[in-house]
Amino acid sequence: MKSLTTSLTLLLSLFLITLSAPAQAQDVRTIEVVGADNLQFDVTLIEAEPGETLRIVFTTVSNMPPQAMSHNLVIMDLETDLDAFAMASMMAADNDYLAPDYEDQIIAATEMVGGGESSTIEFTVPETPGDYDYICTFPGHYQAGMVGILRVQ
Repeated sequence: MKSLTTSLTLLLSLFLITLSAPAQAQDVRTIEVVGADNLQFDVTLIEAEPGETLRIVFTTVSNMPPQAMSHNLVIMDLETDLDAFAMASMMAADNDYLAPDYEDQIIAATEMVGGGESSTIEFTVPETPGDYDYICTFPGHYQAGMVGILRVQ
């Protein structure tokens, strides 16, 4: 009888620990996005709820050297002038091609990654509904159409 009581106590303890454990891993939705030599994201629309936590795993697929073909994924605030941001970012090689004057308008950004490399970001989706653009800031990639939308609704 004593071993049954001990077993039940152990099971109850494990159950209570499971209930009190942080639910962070369960509350994060992971989305995988690939950037390739065709200067396109393979996912161009991400739908999310306000306040949701997203994890984006971004991978570059390319056989070219990183200095010739790298990508990032940068999610911008609603009111950002994307053309101005992209132009300024092309001149910011020393800052991973992210224009310092626009850093307060960046919601989330991966690192610049070359072929076979990945970068992961985790962030809370803005509370304001709308279409938040994401772009690649490697020189010329935004202008070639490497864009997508984070739709918050």
